[in-house]
Amino acid sequence: MTARPVMKHLLAALAVCTVLLSPAGATDTPQAAPVKTLRYALKVAETGFDPVRISDLYSRSLTAHMFESPYTYDPLARPTKIVPLVAAGEPEISADFKTFTVRIKPGIYFADDPAFKGRKRELTAQDFVYSIKRFADPATNAQNWAGYEDAGLVGLAELREQVLKSKRPFPYDTDVAGLLALDRYTLQLKTNEPRPRLVESILTGNDLYGAVAREVVEFYGDRIMEHPVGTGPFMLKAWRRSSQMVFERNPGYRERHYEAEPAPDDAEGQAILARLKGRSLPMVDRVVVDVIVENQPRWLAFLNNEHDFIERMPEEFITQAAPGGHLAPNLAKRGMQAVFTLAPDVTLTCFNMEDPVVGGYTPDKVALRRALSLAYDVKKEIQLARRGQAVPAQAPAMPGTSSYDPDFKSEMSEHDPARAKALLDMYGYVDKDGDGWRDLPDGRPLVLVRNTQSDSLSRAIDELWDKALRAIGIKLQLKVQQWPENLKAAQAGNYQMWPVGSSASQPDGAGLLQYYFGPAAGTYNLPRFKNARLDDIYRHVQSIPDGPERQALFREAKRIAVAYMPYKVHNHRIITDIQQPWMSGFRRPLFSQDFWQYVDIDPGKQPVR
Repeated sequence: MTARPVMKHLLAALAVCTVLLSPAGATDTPQAAPVKTLRYALKVAETGFDPVRISDLYSRSLTAHMFESPYTYDPLARPTKIVPLVAAGEPEISADFKTFTVRIKPGIYFADDPAFKGRKRELTAQDFVYSIKRFADPATNAQNWAGYEDAGLVGLAELREQVLKSKRPFPYDTDVAGLLALDRYTLQLKTNEPRPRLVESILTGNDLYGAVAREVVEFYGDRIMEHPVGTGPFMLKAWRRSSQMVFERNPGYRERHYEAEPAPDDAEGQAILARLKGRSLPMVDRVVVDVIVENQPRWLAFLNNEHDFIERMPEEFITQAAPGGHLAPNLAKRGMQAVFTLAPDVTLTCFNMEDPVVGGYTPDKVALRRALSLAYDVKKEIQLARRGQAVPAQAPAMPGTSSYDPDFKSEMSEHDPARAKALLDMYGYVDKDGDGWRDLPDGRPLVLVRNTQSDSLSRAIDELWDKALRAIGIKLQLKVQQWPENLKAAQAGNYQMWPVGSSASQPDGAGLLQYYFGPAAGTYNLPRFKNARLDDIYRHVQSIPDGPERQALFREAKRIAVAYMPYKVHNHRIITDIQQPWMSGFRRPLFSQDFWQYVDIDPGKQPVR
């Protein structure tokens, strides 16, 4: 054999060895980064995704990630701080607090959608004009129209009234003096009365105040609740109603980086900032939101690593997860982290003021509601049903808002069955037929119907209500439905009693008065309560600056609310959220609903699903 053939075979063998020894899949093209997926569950089903048509917290927690308002909240600042989002900077505000000028950043685009017919669609000031007008359009049945009505934009309520009287379609192309796009990027709002807090009330909050494109609304028509299209960091990709929603990163989202200003002494906030400062937003690529109504399977899904965090830890498992306000050692050993927050919220029982049994303003009707309140033991609810995850509420004012006063006391949290019985006896609610149950003063049976849900917390609280009312001789019936069905019934006034929770969407405490404001009946004012003095207070506090006069009006309003009791106020919740070791950056927002873009997932630590 000659040297040349030997060398030829040797080189061939070396080539084979080189291929065999190269790392699998090694090429000149870099490997794609792993997809970061955030997965968790809601305990209540969504109702839809059109900001103008929704009011429930669960749907709003989803729309907040697809739409964007001019301003938002710093993700770490405590106390909260409003910062520009799609606005180019701080608003220009006139000295009399009646004119507000906001400039929108150029170069921000809506997510691609067939409604735009293949064109890139830039966000303009006119989009906010149109979006606000949608709230004034009676055809949308806007749940948050009361907020814009309270703002008092010059000419807007008058235009709405003209439409209601004429029964013609809303004239979207008609100029409104208090709502103008001065040019492509400049939005101007003018109010009839001073509105010192207008920016936080209707220009901050992606969930309700984000811009919607007119082309999208007209393209999808009655199906707009199913087709959210905004400028936000995420897009809806799949939806199985009341079961699962899949969101993906908006590929056309602008360049945006993590910025925040936690307080210097806020160790937790400073640690998050050090880890995430300057990172491109959003940090995750995909979000899967399941709907799991029952608490046990939702808790087990988290423990089995199927979910990356569990929000609003179910009360019946809190002693396993965080006994005494500290993360359980077995979970801490797994690297989990807990976040505890006294929420700016309140839980209440609504009484339909138009119901012939529990409604009404006469002394006997007020006495009945007060007796029901005194019969119910709020502290027992906190201890047994909520496992200590709440504090008693004295009024509907929420912690962290300007109307909250920790020194205000009322009978809302008192438990006094003897007084309850005395009130009922005094006003003729006695057992007239000898069957062991109290009757109405006219002799008809006194039977209360409480709308409720089937989840375990609702069942525990229903049981407490049943025991409390039995103890004073009142019969209670339960009407169990899905939460969206109960909401529709309450909005239509077709209910007697229904428990709800409400979270503040802004630091201004005037929001609590919306729940009692007569013109908001059927939306925020689910009891359909009407009181001229309280309505006047609500209108007045909108126009005056924070200070002693405003605080005095808040106290007067709370006393009216306690005296008539259209709501039985229960408690303010302590929310416990727990994140897995591969998730970082979560801090519960106080007044906004968006957080997906501010958290990160480490796929290297995340189990394969």
